[in-house]
Amino acid sequence: MRCLDMRYIALPLSLALVAACSSPADDAPDPATQESADAVAEPATVPSQSTGAKALTLEGLAGLTIGQPVPEDSSFVAGEGQIGNGCETLASPDWPSVYAIRVDGDVRRISVSDGSGVTLVEGVGPGSTIEEVRAAFPGFREEPHKYTGPEGRYLTQPGDDPRLRFEIDPNGTVSIIHVGVMPELAYVEGCA
Repeated sequence: MRCLDMRYIALPLSLALVAACSSPADDAPDPATQESADAVAEPATVPSQSTGAKALTLEGLAGLTIGQPVPEDSSFVAGEGQIGNGCETLASPDWPSVYAIRVDGDVRRISVSDGSGVTLVEGVGPGSTIEEVRAAFPGFREEPHKYTGPEGRYLTQPGDDPRLRFEIDPNGTVSIIHVGVMPELAYVEGCA
């Protein structure tokens, strides 16, 4: 049985009760209440990039935005020995244990691993347990890891827009978090 996050039930229920008990003069929505109701009606899996410099979001990280070119003032640059098929891996000395994949000029994936100091706003990051990932992100598709077999897992958010993908090591902890779009989100060896 899956537990529901009561925050997403309690606030709409209490707002409905207040609305039912209000007088016609009270029918104008209170901006603060409306803002809270809107936030509950559409909970974001990962809030916007403004939540913190070390927070990976569906939009991106460190000035890199999924689906956009790398900004000219970015410290992320292509590494040596690229495949040459329009795909490049990017790294930055300012962001250890973070790399990005750029295809035909646009950022398609950002990956963070242990030592990056980067987490999602939910607090999940490299080193988190698979149970913490499942609790924070129910409904992700699970499959065996390509290299570690069934002891390791991939947990991938379904859909076509920018999505999350977790690599879980055989010990049941997050080794890498990726955000990006398919097919690059599922690449297992840099640009392949």
